[in-house]
Amino acid sequence: MNLQDKPESARNSDPQINALLELAIEAVDELKGESVQVLDVAALTTIADHMVICSGRSARHVKRLGETVIAHAKDAGIKPRVEGLTQAEWVLIDLNGVVVHIMQPVTRAYYQLEKLWDMDAIAGESSTTH
Repeated sequence: MNLQDKPESARNSDPQINALLELAIEAVDELKGESVQVLDVAALTTIADHMVICSGRSARHVKRLGETVIAHAKDAGIKPRVEGLTQAEWVLIDLNGVVVHIMQPVTRAYYQLEKLWDMDAIAGESSTTH
């Protein structure tokens, strides 16, 4: 998967953000991250323009995926902020514009980040409650 495979809404006009997004996608693909989703959250929050969410098969796989994203970022001259690498249940990597979430499948199913950031689902819920 690469940035060109993503829908137009997942692409940004800022080349630096696009480069970060491409870096994250390539790093996750390198070690076969599963169920990769790219969310454009620029209109929803100021913390990031995009979120990359993927699963690893085990704690070891999640940790290696995280280490690979970190290594790619450092090679590109970026100092990422990282949480959860030691426990490897949910690794969060902030690339300053792109946030990468790497989770074990059970954790991903429990937190359902895709649903949390899905504005269509939120709009549908709010219209049914009024």
